[in-house]
Amino acid sequence: MYYFNFRGLLFIALVFVSFSCSTTKKLSQVTANINSIKYLGTYNIPFNLTYKNTTTGGLSGIDYDAQKDLYYLVCDDRSEKNPARFYTAKIFITQNGIDSVAFSDVIYMQQANGEVYPGNKQNRFKTPDPEAIRYNPQNNYLVWSSEGERIVKANDTVLTDPFVLMIRPNGKYIDSFAIPAVFKMKASENGPRRNGVFEGMSFADNYKTLYVSVEEPLYEDGPRADIIDNNAFIRIVKFDVADKRNTAQYAYKLEPVAYAPKPESEFKINGVPDILSLGNNKLLVIERSFSTGRLPSTIRVFMADLNAATDISTMTLKGNHSFTPAKKSLLVNMDDLGIYTDNIEGVTFGPVLPNGHKTLLFIADNNFTVAEKAQVLLFEVIE
Repeated sequence: MYYFNFRGLLFIALVFVSFSCSTTKKLSQVTANINSIKYLGTYNIPFNLTYKNTTTGGLSGIDYDAQKDLYYLVCDDRSEKNPARFYTAKIFITQNGIDSVAFSDVIYMQQANGEVYPGNKQNRFKTPDPEAIRYNPQNNYLVWSSEGERIVKANDTVLTDPFVLMIRPNGKYIDSFAIPAVFKMKASENGPRRNGVFEGMSFADNYKTLYVSVEEPLYEDGPRADIIDNNAFIRIVKFDVADKRNTAQYAYKLEPVAYAPKPESEFKINGVPDILSLGNNKLLVIERSFSTGRLPSTIRVFMADLNAATDISTMTLKGNHSFTPAKKSLLVNMDDLGIYTDNIEGVTFGPVLPNGHKTLLFIADNNFTVAEKAQVLLFEVIE
């Protein structure tokens, strides 16, 4: 006969609850009250480094799993060189900066049907443009974003909506976030611009919130950034992680483009490639400016405070003066550091230094071109 041992079961339950609480506490999200950041060093990943029969490069997002001392690096290859993928890596840090970067695995992101993503030659209507990646250690899954595609020509139109997806660490699809209609691609000059959509992303509120940033202004929100201040506003989109729905949107004003292009009619841009939660509705925001004729990018890092910002979910911003944007303050302009900065597109908190200070790591996308560098930059956080 089986005798039910209530006291024994109660003891086991209490131990389990205690362990669960301590584990959750260990997995709490990093926050910081940043006063300044100190540059420690740069590591350049070799151009077109081959790893497990893939070409590394195009590294557009980075996140750190402190429990495993492991980094997740998303590649913005549109399934052209190899299927859409992310890498895991170890980054070895010393008191003098970054000693080395060692890739440890490559994982292909999968569609809901279990297949990898096609390139333009296979199916350009389903080709993704990966830009950001974040890891949730509490539930062991990743989120990643795609900018989609917008080609509007007389005889050639491709409209692929941007998205934010949840996947397992092995790349298998879990679910998707509900994207508001304003971010759907349109043939008219409404909604997102091409290559200017979901570039930045960060969990917040101990993984209960997900912020996603748009790189450039929506058409109806006004002009792209220019070399003079023209009130160029992007949107920071807030999602509730539990139900995967948008709960608010906030305006963030871009700085002017840092340098005039040469010649003046050539390409120029300033936008937001990534964001990182600092806690208490505050974000670290990267602004990356590039102009033809000047190879380095100008990287300005700001702290943005959303606490007094207006929810602009139901507004358009062009000519609108009835909203309050996020408050921002400059943390560092990397031009002032006397270092070369390429196409910085990602940022994450890294390991704690021996002196107890937190670190920030930035990553640069080399666009798979020999003239650009795949960089990892290390900074010490001074609180």
